[in-house]
This record gives sequence, structure tokens and C-alpha cells, in this order.
Amino acid sequence: MSAKNIYHDVVIDALIADGWKITDDPLKLTYGKRKLYVDLGAERVIGAEQNGKRIAVEIQSFLGRSEVSDFEAAIGQYAVYQTVLRESEPDRALYLAIHLEIAEGIFAEPLGRLITSRQGVKILVFNESTRRVLEWID
Repeated sequence: MSAKNIYHDVVIDALIADGWKITDDPLKLTYGKRKLYVDLGAERVIGAEQNGKRIAVEIQSFLGRSEVSDFEAAIGQYAVYQTVLRESEPDRALYLAIHLEIAEGIFAEPLGRLITSRQGVKILVFNESTRRVLEWID
């Protein structure tokens, strides 16, 4: 299991403030002999007798030397987790959590928009200082 992301607690606070209950920290996925760990699992009860919505959240910090390399790594990791989740927990939606500066940077540029739209990447944008979810992008 890898170390927690520097924004881990920020995203937990943001999700809780947005009405989510953290159910897994981390969310463990097993496929064959391999174990994978998505940063968080959460759920929201929609109604007293309805099934809740379940999500998995992978948090990315983008602190490397190259924003493009960080982007490639994030999209690759997202693709792996998304593929395994579709097999093991098809009712759970995967989101890539990024802070506002990154959302307004490479993710807003033509390259970011092209890749995320073609790959179907769902994004959770959070504000680091307010510890709040700013936007859900499906």
C-alpha cells in the first residue's frame, strides 16, 4: 500500500462537508493475485428506502517536476482502477480528485479536455484552503 497523498485529509473533509460518508480508507480492490488501493471509498444515502450512491476517489497532488508526466500517471492509474472497478464493483463510480489550480491548469487545456473526455474520466475538484468540493465533473 502506498503512502497517503498530501491532500488526503483535505479531500476527506470536503467529501464529508458535501454529505458523503467515508466507508473505506483506502478502498481495497483485488483482481487475481493483485491488490490495488484506491485512496477512498464513500457513499451517500439518497433516501430512506433507496440505495445510496457509492464512489471511489483517487487523489492526485501533481507535485512532480512535469505536469504532463503527473497527468499521464494520473490518467493511467485512473484507467487501471476504473477497469477493475467495472469488473468487481460496477455500481461504484470512480472520481479523480484534483485541486483547483490543476483543474484550471492542464485539465482545462486542450490536451486535458481531450484525454478526460475520450477516456470518460470523472473529476472531483476541491479547494485546498476551504476544504470543500467545488465541482463534480462527469
